[in-house]
Amino acid sequence: MASLPPYAGPGGIAWHYGFRFFCGLVFLFLMLPILVIIPLSFNAEPYFTYTEEMLALSPEAFSTRWYMDIMKNGMASPNENVWSFAWLADSWQNAQWIHATKNSFLIGILSTLLSTTLGTLAALGLSRPHMPYSKTIMAVLISPMIVPLIISAAGMFFFYSKVGLSQTHVGIILAHAALGTPFVVITVTATLSGFDNNLVRASASLGANPTRTFFKVIVPLILPGVISGGLFAFITSFDEVVVVLFLTEFEQRTIPRQMWAGIREQISPTILAVATLLVCISIMLLTTLELLRRRNERLRGLSPG
Repeated sequence: MASLPPYAGPGGIAWHYGFRFFCGLVFLFLMLPILVIIPLSFNAEPYFTYTEEMLALSPEAFSTRWYMDIMKNGMASPNENVWSFAWLADSWQNAQWIHATKNSFLIGILSTLLSTTLGTLAALGLSRPHMPYSKTIMAVLISPMIVPLIISAAGMFFFYSKVGLSQTHVGIILAHAALGTPFVVITVTATLSGFDNNLVRASASLGANPTRTFFKVIVPLILPGVISGGLFAFITSFDEVVVVLFLTEFEQRTIPRQMWAGIREQISPTILAVATLLVCISIMLLTTLELLRRRNERLRGLSPG
């Protein structure tokens, strides 16, 4: 954070601290709804409000029962031989939240790989100076970010129903790949904007074929942008619920879909425990993005800030 210059007057000092105070209020406004759910996920009682015991910080008011419920909900024998091999196998096979978690990671990873591949290839093509209709193609590729999600979901539902992909893992993977590809295109295109094409010419002049040039010169330099776009695509898939509501049944139910069903069918603080875990995952992913951004700036000779 920049310090005050020695010549700053009373107005400059007031602006310096006033601006930071205002930014702190905005940050608190954005983060407070998220931070509130974290203590509530440890509530010993099945309530969505703070009890008097919790406000008094009584140890009896806090429990990890809702985190255990993630493992137990839907099991055939939830209370027998906890943490035994049979108990873990029962949880893996039958627990509803575990089933949704497996689907979320399977769909998220596969759709991310697909959208990262397609988005990177599209960005490489669009970055070429003589690419015809590049702006029109770019507008089409990023249209899933602009079109309201409910319209995209309805269109996908009718199309996938016609071709037999509705209520299948393949259908939801393709749908999430379509939603994640624009993020990859934008991040990789931004990375390629600072790419020095003289490196490609130098590689060719030294005898490298196009394939070797791509993997040895281009890929290492654009890799931070590719990974950043892939992480955005994964977050998009992992958090998406509208398309899932249209295209899935129980077998393809993801974590957001399970949370939606839990809110409608059975109000339980287990939802708060899952939300807390999702917040932790998001923090880890955003931290990774920031580290990649700093690495990309160092590779481009900029000072990370």
